[in-house]
Amino acid sequence: MKKWAAMVLAGVLATGMLAGCAKETAEPVKGNKTEGNKVEEVKPPEKTKFSISMRTLNFNYVENSSDINQDKWVKKTEELTDTDLDIVLVPHKDFEQKMIQMFATNDIPDVVQGSGGVNGKEMAGSVQAGVFQPLDELLQKYGQNLLAKIPKDVWANVSYEGKIYAIPEWLSNPSRRATWIRQDLLEKAGLPVPKTVEEYLTVLRKFKELGVENPYMGRENFRYSDTFFGAYDVFPYLSMFEQQGDQVVPKFMDNENMMKALTTYKTMYDEGLINKEFATINPTKFKETILAGKAGIWTMNANELLQWEKQLKASVPTAKLAIIPSPTGPDGKGGHYLYGSVPRAYFINKNVKNPEGIIKFFDWMVSDEAEKFFTFGIEGENYTVDNGTINYKAPVTPEEVDEERYRQAFLWMVQDTTYNKGSLSLTEEGKKLMQLYDDVLAKEGRDGISFEPRLESLQKNPDISPISDQAPPVLLNHMVKMVYGKEPISNWPKVVDEWKAKGGNDVIKEATEKFKNKQGVIESRRK
Repeated sequence: MKKWAAMVLAGVLATGMLAGCAKETAEPVKGNKTEGNKVEEVKPPEKTKFSISMRTLNFNYVENSSDINQDKWVKKTEELTDTDLDIVLVPHKDFEQKMIQMFATNDIPDVVQGSGGVNGKEMAGSVQAGVFQPLDELLQKYGQNLLAKIPKDVWANVSYEGKIYAIPEWLSNPSRRATWIRQDLLEKAGLPVPKTVEEYLTVLRKFKELGVENPYMGRENFRYSDTFFGAYDVFPYLSMFEQQGDQVVPKFMDNENMMKALTTYKTMYDEGLINKEFATINPTKFKETILAGKAGIWTMNANELLQWEKQLKASVPTAKLAIIPSPTGPDGKGGHYLYGSVPRAYFINKNVKNPEGIIKFFDWMVSDEAEKFFTFGIEGENYTVDNGTINYKAPVTPEEVDEERYRQAFLWMVQDTTYNKGSLSLTEEGKKLMQLYDDVLAKEGRDGISFEPRLESLQKNPDISPISDQAPPVLLNHMVKMVYGKEPISNWPKVVDEWKAKGGNDVIKEATEKFKNKQGVIESRRK
């Protein structure tokens, strides 16, 4: 394990490799043997020990930890589950690269966290290659709570050739990302909530007049800053195929609307409505800039609204955040891409000697005890109970918010991660946030045709292959150049031709054939 961890984390994170025990070991029970009077120690049952790789998810609490295995919440989790964890952190920004490197060196932890189903790019074909063990029999014996709690259709996304290969975290609502706005700035601008692309540009221009440094907050590779691609329904992502005539093609081949979307971003760039260096702004700087009060509109997962607002108020006490309908395009619709049902999943190495203990660990994750622990923390420290009512000591400082987010969203590995109903239900603000899912997010969002397993023509050609929320490298390079004015947007049809020439024609052929034959087709994520 140490060899791989060093490779993964060198220069990025100083992560300890051995977890200490979560509680003191009980004194051994002693007794007489049947022969003679010799006394021997009878050892208590051993804890379930296993290593597990986990993506840092750009969580401050995780990435700033000097040794995550000595963290008090990890220790308490070990105590509650009678386990000894060895968590190996994989840097968020290099996740796919480090995962592929891990499989190439064949130094694989006991449990591997993937970012989705069995066919994720980061899994590098490892399930198909037999690296992990099927879990059906183990789940029947030791994971009945998991089988009862997790929806049946979710299990299908972590199955291969009819067998379950991972334990999934799941999303009951595919609308996760939302358009956020500084409500206090909108009120100061004296403008109504924008709806169309043009109305959004009007608000951004007014924010600039008010001195907002980043009216629209951009980020590298258009991640979490792709709102206007949604308005024109041209997300260049893995789940975004559509029928055009008798073919099934990626939506970015809608040249007219793709050029309109790129023109919108270029307008924002030319007018100073988006940071001039947006193409190099990493996730950390993205969040730090927003929480410093230097942004007006951006994209983020809706469930984090109240946590971000608390942290923002540390810099700008009068700040107010709101989620508003995303900009609509020519068809009167908009929104961000709809997520698949499995954000994270946990695969068990075929060489593990105690898989039953690991299954029991994950089975506990969906228990009432786990829900109370991860949601509210430790009784007497984070909350009290008065006549059955939980009195939760909500975090106040940015550091406390980071710690809560870590406990609720990172360490709680198996849950419906749409939002934390337990803590949100305690306040009126939380209840309003949950209502937003029905009032706003359920009415927007872009979806398309996708395929499970991923198209073979994409798997063998990374340069033309998109991922869940990022364009293929061959397209992304041109997109950035066009927004920066280094290449005319009118060249987009030529960019599409380049993609097709580099293997895209094979992608279209395979997608069309599989769609006609109803082979591995996923047509909608919204039920």
